[in-house]
Amino acid sequence: MDRTQKYKQLTDLNKEAELGGGIERIEKQHFAGKNTARERIKQLLDPGSFNEIDKLVTHRNHDFGMDKKKILGDGVVAGYGKINGKLVYVFAQDFTVFGGTLSRANADKIVKIQDLALKMGAPVIGLNDSGGARIQEGVESLAGYADIFYNNVISSGVIPQISAILGPCAGGAVYSPALTDFIFMVDQSSHMFVTGPEVIKTVTHEDVTKEELGGAVTHSSKSGVAHFTGSDETQTLMMVRELMSFLPSNNLEDPPVKVTTDPSERSEPSLQELVPVDPNKPYDMMEIIDKVIDNKHFLEVQPHYAQNIVVGFARFGGKAVGIVANQPAHLAGVLDINSSIKAARFVRFCDAFNLPLITFVDVPGFLPGTGQEFGGIIKHGAKLLYAFSEATVPKVTIITRKAYGGAYDVMSSKHIGADVNYAYPTAEIAVMGPDGAINIIHRNKLNDEEKTAAVEEYREKFANPYKAASLGYVDEIINPKDTRSKIITALEMTQNKRKSNPPKKHGNIPL
Repeated sequence: MDRTQKYKQLTDLNKEAELGGGIERIEKQHFAGKNTARERIKQLLDPGSFNEIDKLVTHRNHDFGMDKKKILGDGVVAGYGKINGKLVYVFAQDFTVFGGTLSRANADKIVKIQDLALKMGAPVIGLNDSGGARIQEGVESLAGYADIFYNNVISSGVIPQISAILGPCAGGAVYSPALTDFIFMVDQSSHMFVTGPEVIKTVTHEDVTKEELGGAVTHSSKSGVAHFTGSDETQTLMMVRELMSFLPSNNLEDPPVKVTTDPSERSEPSLQELVPVDPNKPYDMMEIIDKVIDNKHFLEVQPHYAQNIVVGFARFGGKAVGIVANQPAHLAGVLDINSSIKAARFVRFCDAFNLPLITFVDVPGFLPGTGQEFGGIIKHGAKLLYAFSEATVPKVTIITRKAYGGAYDVMSSKHIGADVNYAYPTAEIAVMGPDGAINIIHRNKLNDEEKTAAVEEYREKFANPYKAASLGYVDEIINPKDTRSKIITALEMTQNKRKSNPPKKHGNIPL
């Protein structure tokens, strides 16, 4: 074979690998409204930046006639490229090749990508579209999954790990995405479940569709498994790019800084009127967030799940931060099981990747009821308390209205390590609301007139931030219009914060 033939052989093999399962299967994928693995990578990464690894890998199985069915690449496209000019590693399951099922060989491709990413300190993005374990390979396929899971755990908190579910993801396959930091799903075309509708019907006699059981709407609103949902694949992949713009490449880097034209000292007079005089009247915390962050650009995480708390990414003075905020427009902003878990996981992510935490507080307490108590609100509420206490990143807290009882402590109070605590003049910091407090203090011994007077007296004493300020629990009472400049000043002041917790293998978070 001469040199020309050798070069032609390489070209031919590359073309063959790029066709995956062949034209017919590619057309079938398109007919289902889905892109191919290569098309997805092209959409996700900066143009021309993708470098493929292990393009010519084939499986090593000889059972069930598989030795006669070998396709280059073997159902996973893997490599590295750039997003917004920064290095990322990516693997995409190719549904046109054996339904994207996991073989020992293509698991090794994913493991290689994970190992490289950890070594180089760069994020890993997995694009999932797979029929699950390759049954013909049995335990070898399962071993491949376990190797991937192990790497997910070892990489956790060191490099960002992102999963986009762009088709089916069932059985053991769901646990790799579950171990990563964020899960993206596509409305109507992606599904996640441990056991499918057929098995459920056999075992529990429940009739349920794939979409009801594990669709994007289910996982973004009911289970809380998914963090972001896109209306189609293109939008979903653009959301992945947007998320990456807020994150550092690894835990030793600072988050990226973006040049902004939004003035740091910008005042927002409309905030002076936003918090209602009536303490029981709802308002939208998103209005405060939008008005104080850079350019109203807020990337909300899990917007449809546990809506009584808001979490997401924004920038102040060009610097990326994580925001946690009670939402009085939903369930009065109360803390419950789901909102505690949602916020705790977000706080721990931000802490792992050096994102300062800005917390807006308007919380009447924890949600009462047998459902909450039997469901373990004590244990789950403690997760948020643990997360805020453990976090060593700069922490800035603004109490806009209610901060009652244990929920005041939990929401990044001064006592659990917040660096700067602000309060609006409308803030109420107390053990509980005036009516409940008077009932306990006087045990219903007052007539109506005396009770009204006592409630008013309690309100004057505690339904304000001045007692807390006099004790140094609030550093400064601020005008709402100055919120943005005060937060930016606090972030500048804390930017060189150095704090480390006592040496230990790891804490025992109340799971």
